[in-house]
Amino acid sequence: MRYTYKAQGSGGKTISGTSEASSKEALISALAKQGARPLVITEAGDSGKKPGTAKKGFFKPKVKSHDLVIFTRQLSTMVSAGVPLPRALNTLAEQSENKYFKEVIGDIGKEIESGQPLGEAFEKHPDVFSEVYTSMVKAGEAGGILDDILKRLAVQTEKDATIRKKVKGAMTYPTVIMSVTFFAFFGLMIFVIPKIGKILTDLGGPDAKLPIYTRALLGMTNFMLGHIIPSVPIPNIVFIFGLLFAGGFYLLKYIRTPVGKYAFHQVLLRVPVLKTIIIKVAISRFARTFASLASAGVGVLDALEVTGGAIGNKVIQAELVEAAKEVRNGKALSVALEKSQHFPPIVFQMLAVGEETGQIDTILIKVADFYDEEVDTVIDSLSSILEPVMIIVLGSIVGLIAASVMGPIASLSQNIGNN
Repeated sequence: MRYTYKAQGSGGKTISGTSEASSKEALISALAKQGARPLVITEAGDSGKKPGTAKKGFFKPKVKSHDLVIFTRQLSTMVSAGVPLPRALNTLAEQSENKYFKEVIGDIGKEIESGQPLGEAFEKHPDVFSEVYTSMVKAGEAGGILDDILKRLAVQTEKDATIRKKVKGAMTYPTVIMSVTFFAFFGLMIFVIPKIGKILTDLGGPDAKLPIYTRALLGMTNFMLGHIIPSVPIPNIVFIFGLLFAGGFYLLKYIRTPVGKYAFHQVLLRVPVLKTIIIKVAISRFARTFASLASAGVGVLDALEVTGGAIGNKVIQAELVEAAKEVRNGKALSVALEKSQHFPPIVFQMLAVGEETGQIDTILIKVADFYDEEVDTVIDSLSSILEPVMIIVLGSIVGLIAASVMGPIASLSQNIGNN
């Protein structure tokens, strides 16, 4: 049932809202746990919007990472100061400038008022709070270190946004170069090369001996003009683009399933530079989250379960699940992680030292700091690596076309002059 209520908070302030509860008594008990005394409780019926049902749709508004970072920091500060979660969320909802985020925070506040844990309430808004985010919040609730985890989340969210910005900036130049090269290449093949081919035929005759790369270029042009372009009318082109769009849509839908997400993460771990970044970020998250849980007294198995969800990669998460099975059978965590294909030896060696000295949390924080620096180094060097590679690729394409065209013209002209 849904109930609308008015209650008096611990500070004497009157609060009101709508909440889900099995009965009025259950709602009274939930409010009492929050330090509020019910004044009026009435049934709201089913006409109101249920919590967790913020706007949906293809063109729904987005929450910027900057807004999420500010929200996380402010929520952490308020939780550290002892402000009850419902009141903190209501305050943050009122001051949010993003209307969609305001609605989402309001929904979460209603979930909390009805007795839901914060992590589960976040989980109902996956378009705003990622799986890593919700897993870390659950870890904070499990270990009683929610304020500390929220501080770490704010830093991590800010760092993730910085990494995305750096990667995007590093990929902008290669993307522009590749796009220009692609359109220029096909433009030359369709409009320029046929005319040059005619010139070569006129100069040397139909039996002129041309270099193999020139013949290959002319053959490719003739194939495109003779088989591809004339044989694909506009309706078919529209159909092809529609088919590609539908394929992309269903591919994204598949990637969001557990099996599809695992397969997609496997592919990402095979991309050379991206693989390095993903692994280093995952190890940093593992080390920081596990260290926080260990320092709060959470058991190794529970910490592994929660930490696995906070890593952000299903393949590495599966390795932690296997490691947890080994730990359950009596092995040390450092030994269990040795079977991992993605954790480097330094991680389980440092873990072994931490297990021997009883300072796993301290050791793992150092590991996390080290890999954070490694990620920054890789991102900064990404642009400097890609730019010369793209210049070489572009130069090779231009050189091939130039050699295919100018070489035969010069040779044929020389032959004509000698004759």
